[in-house]
Amino acid sequence: MRARSAASVALASLVLAGTTACTFLTPQATLEPYDPSDGFGATIGNLEVRNALIVSEDGQTGNLVVVLANGTDRSMDVKLQWENADGDKVDQRVHLNADSIKNLGEDQQVVLTDIDTQPGALFPVFIQYGSETGKQLNVPVLDGTLPEYQGLLPEAPEAE
Repeated sequence: MRARSAASVALASLVLAGTTACTFLTPQATLEPYDPSDGFGATIGNLEVRNALIVSEDGQTGNLVVVLANGTDRSMDVKLQWENADGDKVDQRVHLNADSIKNLGEDQQVVLTDIDTQPGALFPVFIQYGSETGKQLNVPVLDGTLPEYQGLLPEAPEAE
């Protein structure tokens, strides 16, 4: 009888170990870095790029919404670059003071014109500063359907 009990305990231990060992080998999803928002982010040297997205109604004109963070004791000029519908590269520079955060799209709009994309697509935007190697982000294009994006649609250019 004792042998049967010992065998039962051993078998139960093997079954338990076999069914729970998967968690030791499977990567935990909570340890995977991800962007918990609608936009994409990146780290370029000392520049933190967070929640980059474009808000556009018509796919021709869009507002680049992105948070740029400079945690260093030196200012930096950030280059934003994209291609228009004709394939020409368009550059825009944004100055970041030392130890500062800039919310583009809200306080200061970066309007992309003649971009030929559609809401729901991904649009490539290259971001770089100084001598750091830049990164191209495939930025999601969203429309103003959701209330949180209605106020971020690109402002019409002022008539001269």
